[in-house]
Amino acid sequence: MNAIRIRTVLGMLVLGMLAACATATPDYAREKRLADEVTPALVVGDAVQLMHLSGHRFLGIYTPAGTPRAGVLLVHGMGVHPDFGLTGALRAALADRGYSTLSIQMPVLASEAQADEYLSLFPEAGERIAAGLAHLRARGLQKLAIVSHSMGARMVNDFLTRHPEARLMAWVPLAVSNGQLGPLSGVSFPVFDIYAEKDFEVVMKGAPARAAVLRTIKGSKQAMVFGTDHYFARKEKEVASLIDQLLTPLAK
Repeated sequence: MNAIRIRTVLGMLVLGMLAACATATPDYAREKRLADEVTPALVVGDAVQLMHLSGHRFLGIYTPAGTPRAGVLLVHGMGVHPDFGLTGALRAALADRGYSTLSIQMPVLASEAQADEYLSLFPEAGERIAAGLAHLRARGLQKLAIVSHSMGARMVNDFLTRHPEARLMAWVPLAVSNGQLGPLSGVSFPVFDIYAEKDFEVVMKGAPARAAVLRTIKGSKQAMVFGTDHYFARKEKEVASLIDQLLTPLAK
């Protein structure tokens, strides 16, 4: 196969991959199955229905604090639900520490979808984030932070790039899955980048570059949680305590 033909074939493959990403749409049927699985099993917190601009209703789990100091919007990772793993643990643990939490269902694709295919869902993800923040404010919570994990952190990064004027007291990205923090110029709140000692390689390698971004945002910090992986397995309480330490001065 000559060089021209090789370049042509590679070009067609790249275009095909881009087209697949561009045409990916949320799998609402899978989302409903996740909601049907999660809602009956809730022990802590209440299921709520939210709606974004396009009119689609989606699941949120609201967990009130006894005497709330602030509200926290929780954004989970790729292809899961708002009570999954670390996010599910944090929504209760942070409520115990005085933060009323709202964990929202983010748009999902089929289970075999690749991470890059989720890029086409970012606009809808942004609508859901905006709806979640509005829901917390409607409950009288004016001091708000976002805590997001993995792909959820990428979704929030995209939202804040588009809406740097968002009224937040902080954003806490946990193990942002591509290892990067995109443009955050214009934000008026600190960003607390947290990752794990045994995180994905891309997250570990990206730590210095993320730290460089944080140095441009007043009050921002970076921290590593020792003895755990990308999912912060068995260290959920430590993560909740660390988030509390970072948010407490802002929630006063």
